[in-house]
Amino acid sequence: MNTLTIMKTKANAYQQKAICYSLVTLAILFLASCQPKKSTFDASGSFEAQETIVSAEATGRIQQFTIEEGDLLQAGQTVGYIDSVQIYLKKKQIEAQIKAAGYKLPDISTQTGFYNQQQIVTQTRLKNLLHEQKRFQNLVKAEAATQKQVDDINAQVEEAQKQMVVIQKQQEAQRSALQTQTSGIKGELLPLSVQLQQVEDQLAKCRIVNPVNGTVLTKYAEAFEITTPGKPLYKIADLSSMILRAYVSGNQLTQVKLNQKVKVMTDDIDGKFKTTEGTISWINDKAEFTPKTIQTKNERANMVYAIKIIVKNDGQLKIGMYGEIKFN
Repeated sequence: MNTLTIMKTKANAYQQKAICYSLVTLAILFLASCQPKKSTFDASGSFEAQETIVSAEATGRIQQFTIEEGDLLQAGQTVGYIDSVQIYLKKKQIEAQIKAAGYKLPDISTQTGFYNQQQIVTQTRLKNLLHEQKRFQNLVKAEAATQKQVDDINAQVEEAQKQMVVIQKQQEAQRSALQTQTSGIKGELLPLSVQLQQVEDQLAKCRIVNPVNGTVLTKYAEAFEITTPGKPLYKIADLSSMILRAYVSGNQLTQVKLNQKVKVMTDDIDGKFKTTEGTISWINDKAEFTPKTIQTKNERANMVYAIKIIVKNDGQLKIGMYGEIKFN
């Protein structure tokens, strides 16, 4: 092979290597351009919600329980009830006892009415005697009647007046006795009334009433199971607004304050970030060790402060999802 041929071969080899290097460089640049851009952030954390565990307040069989996980419930909505037959029968028994005791209450006005009639009769007789007494006194002055007749009428007037006093005292004594009897019966009715209120409260607790607006996260019980007070029935949370619990280092505290608006970034499709506005609602006043799953701007910081950020949920935010925040 002559020298010219060798030189051409070497030139072709160099040209091929240059082309290969160019292609590799272009491929690297292309791959780099396709990588998602890393977003700088000041802190990160995970989303959570205000969860409420609804428990049974009565003992018995769950007769009806109509919720399922994912259901949207309103506060005050009845979602089931627990068997309450025995409690209802207890209520009817107490009501019957109260009614029977009520029959024993005396009618004071009726039972003392007899004395009122006696007073009226005696008062009329005394009025007539007083009239006769005055007439006989005038007759004595005119010497048309004797003193004995005046003395007799005076005795009758005095007797009628004493009779009026006796009737009044008898009426007062009777009224006092009846009032004492009434107080005793009412004293018996008081604990029965309290028992009735207790039973009515127990009946109300047999209804399973949802306490807050929200979405059912977990269902712990089913219809026809036996339950007891305090046994969890389901877990509910309001997912319309989520809480992002994040952590900031001590040198970042000057950048945060309550009710401050911040940018919240979450993962979106194609490796990009979705930005949402949030509001800082709580800043812990005590430092704690950095959780292992949490990154801060200065990852070497051992002690951090927890903050809570309220973020309006459009349906994409889920409990446990990670989010990043930027203060500016």
